[in-house]
Amino acid sequence: MNLVEIWSRKYKLWLAFSIALLLFSLLYISIFYARNGELFYKDTSLTGGTVLTVYEAGDITAIETNLKQKFPDVAVRAISDLTTGKQIAFSIETSADPDALKKELAAEGYNITEANSSTEFTGSVLSQGFYRSLLVALLIAFVLMAIVVFALFKTIIPSLAVIQAAITDTTFPLAVMNILGMRVSTAGIAALLMLIGYSVDTDIMLTNRVLKRKEFPLLKRISDSAKTGLTMTLTSLFAVFSAYFFAISPVLKQVFFILSVGLATDIISTWFGNAGILKWWCDRHKIE
Repeated sequence: MNLVEIWSRKYKLWLAFSIALLLFSLLYISIFYARNGELFYKDTSLTGGTVLTVYEAGDITAIETNLKQKFPDVAVRAISDLTTGKQIAFSIETSADPDALKKELAAEGYNITEANSSTEFTGSVLSQGFYRSLLVALLIAFVLMAIVVFALFKTIIPSLAVIQAAITDTTFPLAVMNILGMRVSTAGIAALLMLIGYSVDTDIMLTNRVLKRKEFPLLKRISDSAKTGLTMTLTSLFAVFSAYFFAISPVLKQVFFILSVGLATDIISTWFGNAGILKWWCDRHKIE
């Protein structure tokens, strides 16, 4: 007895687990929005503000504690050498003006000059406009994806199965980032757009083989799809998960983190969720 046959005996239980993951993600994000007025924490690339990088070691905890008294939204992180792990700099993000931030650091004993620091400042109007544009792009991507899926399969339930998998793959990583208190950047939203492509790729392949290639039994079609799909997903997952630990840039780390969580989620949403819905739909319509 292979794994697919074992899965087929309890597929409704695995399907329930996938649906529960989707409902948890949507519920958590909804509660987060009700409390914070936003879908997720945003960094300065989406809110506007200052990113000050100081090229010397510093006590991250002490700096953040002291700065929070004047700048409540401040976030401080260490930058370390990849090979030695030794701290070589620290970065500060806040919506405050650069001059006000440098003045406060000077009061803490740090001599901030152009030689030992770099400053990036983004206006709030520009950032908010860019943020809205990215959300519109994300929404359009979902709508176009749904149109293509419905046009391809012309059946409601299998098409909705593909769409629910894509929604799960994008909302669960977002919920995880909210739980961890991570701030999403513009690159993070781009990573969510990439996840739609990763998700639809395996789900369309699975649905197409199950509905249109009827020369083999149903479980055989699901099994062959799983071999191909899991190979694709696991290869990508191992690649981005490894890249996360080697990336120095926090922007790249965030992209690889989102992709890693999303691809891991895709295994559940596709092979427990989508496959379970297709198995139920085929059984109901007596498709063998």
